[in-house]
Amino acid sequence: MKIGMMVDSYKPYISGITNYVEVNKEYLEKMGHEVFVFTFGDLDYKDNEKNIIRSPGVPLADSGFYLSLRYKRFAWKFLQSMDVVHVHHPFLSGRLALRYCRPMKIPIVFTNHTRYDLYAQAYFPLMPDQVSTGLLQAYMPSFCKAVDSVITPSAGMEKVLRELEVEEPIEIIPNGVDLRDFKSAKPLSRAKFGYKKNDVILVYSGRIAVEKNLPFLIEAFTGVAKAIPNVHLLLIGGGIQQYEEEIHTLIKQLNFSNRIKAIGRVPYEQLPQYLAMCDVFVTASVTEVHPLSVIEAMGAGLPVMGIESVGVGDTVEDGVTGFLSTEDLPAFTAKLTRLCLDSNLRAKMSKSARQASSAYAITRTTKMMVEHYQKVIKKAKKKKINWSIKLQKLLQEFIYE
Repeated sequence: MKIGMMVDSYKPYISGITNYVEVNKEYLEKMGHEVFVFTFGDLDYKDNEKNIIRSPGVPLADSGFYLSLRYKRFAWKFLQSMDVVHVHHPFLSGRLALRYCRPMKIPIVFTNHTRYDLYAQAYFPLMPDQVSTGLLQAYMPSFCKAVDSVITPSAGMEKVLRELEVEEPIEIIPNGVDLRDFKSAKPLSRAKFGYKKNDVILVYSGRIAVEKNLPFLIEAFTGVAKAIPNVHLLLIGGGIQQYEEEIHTLIKQLNFSNRIKAIGRVPYEQLPQYLAMCDVFVTASVTEVHPLSVIEAMGAGLPVMGIESVGVGDTVEDGVTGFLSTEDLPAFTAKLTRLCLDSNLRAKMSKSARQASSAYAITRTTKMMVEHYQKVIKKAKKKKINWSIKLQKLLQEFIYE
């Protein structure tokens, strides 16, 4: 198969979707398929992988995203040679998929990776919830109806789409993770970071961004740290510079700079070693759909402390692979304190977390996705291409010349 992955942003911008597309592309190619990533960005950027097709766009500050309403000529013509296209962002890439692929009867698969309702609340706090929800209810049902298949990585996200009045059939296919390096990683030296052998190290890895609820996590940690002197927090990841500075300022204001290390981004291939050095993975995010960082941590044998919500709640089994709490600071802090104090419990949860992570192995999920692609392609072939489609293609030659 020739598979087109359509994303609004790609490397060097790092996100869960970027990682998902990169890893799935690699494994689809190992299975003998051709995979092409269609995106926007700096046309001079040198990709370290093949088949990345970029179209120009206007950069949106330092967010890693580019604004554009069209692909360059070569890109859209080549997109129309795909057997199937897989859209990972519904707005820019999604509209372009409908524009370029639907008239040609090329099947369009859409995976909803993001809680757009909660992102709107995080980035536009003055916008009433009813407005952001209303906008999504106006857009998502019609978009999902226009594509050939809708996928969500978790059952919780399926419920969210139903609440947005999406009526189309929804397939649940987990986002896969290459867990080999996480399961076999040897830990980095604790002494290198100033940690002692008996220290309890909590780790967060992911973007340093508003929607990740990091102030809540840091405040919970300070509550734990006041009671347990050998507990430390390690923050791995980067984000928009202004927000990173706000997090550093918060840490200083709380007078816990000696117990909280924010080390920025690390090379992805080194992440398993960082996780293996730690004891507990912590996250306070409630905007996840299918948290790859949580699955990676579980693969490395870390119990997870998180908030009961879509994504995290679908992945972590409370009391088995970690703890889940309400988004209540005292409740979250209390459960985290228990996890820090009970080494036997951590060891038991560690084993369970590692076992549970196997459900998200990339080899398994890629096979599921290929079978789904084949089903969608077979269904699309039954639709005959008529003269109006040929005319549409001819008109594109003139309009987008």
